[in-house]
Amino acid sequence: MPSSVSAIHTRRGLDLGMHTAHNANLDATPLVLLVDDSKFVHRLLVTRLRSESITLHSEYDGKAGLEFAIANSPALIMLDLDMPIMDGFETLRNLKDNPITKDIPVIVLSGNSATQDKVTAFDLGAVDFICKPFELTELRARLRVSLQLHSVMQMLAQKAMIDGLTGLYNRAMFDQRWQEEYERCVRHGHPMSLVMIDIDNFKSINDGYGHPAGDAVISGLARMMITEVRKSDVACRYGGEEFSIILPETSPEDALAICERIRIQCEKTVWPNHPGRTVTISIGIAGTSVEATLDRDQWLGQADKNLYAAKNAGRNQTRVTDFATDSQGLSRAG
Repeated sequence: MPSSVSAIHTRRGLDLGMHTAHNANLDATPLVLLVDDSKFVHRLLVTRLRSESITLHSEYDGKAGLEFAIANSPALIMLDLDMPIMDGFETLRNLKDNPITKDIPVIVLSGNSATQDKVTAFDLGAVDFICKPFELTELRARLRVSLQLHSVMQMLAQKAMIDGLTGLYNRAMFDQRWQEEYERCVRHGHPMSLVMIDIDNFKSINDGYGHPAGDAVISGLARMMITEVRKSDVACRYGGEEFSIILPETSPEDALAICERIRIQCEKTVWPNHPGRTVTISIGIAGTSVEATLDRDQWLGQADKNLYAAKNAGRNQTRVTDFATDSQGLSRAG
């Protein structure tokens, strides 16, 4: 298989960066969506919320607001109840039924202070209910609290998907993203590769030099992976000393070039805790350069099968399957 190193360097140079869950930009100015059919309300809030650290976007009916929320995932939605085309209750119900928008906090704005409207709004998932005409100081305070709550929930959800030792995504995140990326690949017919990596003879490192030395190898390999992946790639600690990388828009040939750089760098690394002990990795790749035909579990199974074929053939090598050409067993040994 010909080398594609120069092409990969160009590809990676477009958006090289740390690929960890910590990259999510929680410090960006929050996007707040205001959905209300009253132009006066929009003018009033644009003026009175100007001092707040938010970006305010206006929509004038529930259908347009729902479409914008799905496409842009605002940090908060302020939603009027009495609107044409789609009223606030129906909009709120649709927001909470959609997996893309269900976790976005919604503050309901209404000229009706009836208890039943408030109960219905909270039952549908609203985080707050503010009656018109509203007191602007109170509105600003409630908006800040809702945004702070959303930020905290984002951070908690993010931390639940992070491996504490490496900073990479964990197995739970892999399972979620593998399903998403597989479905996207099938839907659009784009190339994609899946990589499985395992540290060779890892138990002997723990047994011979102690668990801190083993942890140093695991975190060190994670850093090597980070230097090779884009933000759109998904690098994970799959479990123990095993890692995975989902590479959207990447053929098996290009994935091989990426993995070879990681493998060679690992082999050449001098580890402070055991400078005389070389650490190597075995790698299995399964992917396609055209439309996918295998199901998700078969694809994952083939990558895992290639990993163990690399180990059984002597370790410190990469085995590749390209579903598009039905070529298998390609390898490069150290």
